[in-house]
Amino acid sequence: MTKVAIIMGSKSDYSVMCEAEKILKEFDVEFVTNIISAHRTPERMMEFSKNAHKNDIGVIIAGAGGAAHLPGMVASNTHLPVIGVPVKSRNSIDGWDSVLSILQMPGGVPVSTVALDGAMNAGILAAQILGISDSKLSDRIIKFKSVLGEKVLKDDSTL
Repeated sequence: MTKVAIIMGSKSDYSVMCEAEKILKEFDVEFVTNIISAHRTPERMMEFSKNAHKNDIGVIIAGAGGAAHLPGMVASNTHLPVIGVPVKSRNSIDGWDSVLSILQMPGGVPVSTVALDGAMNAGILAAQILGISDSKLSDRIIKFKSVLGEKVLKDDSTL
């Protein structure tokens, strides 16, 4: 089974990025989680991104705060889809620096970007990408979305 890699620039990002783990567990998608800093471990980041496909990784979720170079730098070194999660960190400018760093990628180096601290949506998107070629996973996602709709209808009926 193809895995999702969840990476982040520092341990402080884990409180956000664990939401991707939770939803991937719900979908029964295998994943690995690592701290890989674009600034403090650049060689490790380069090796990871160049070789992720050799390790049965199909999608990379990369979370970073502040300057948030990790998602873009990883995307520049792999052909795999990269989903960027901007993280509102303690040294952040209200999270906007992270959002813009991930969102404003140059042509030819796409990074799909979810909302600030949106790791759950990154996990869902990663599962949807893998679900294109996995009908059982696709069925689990369809059921998940159906339950979301049922909750809205239930909430509406209580008004």
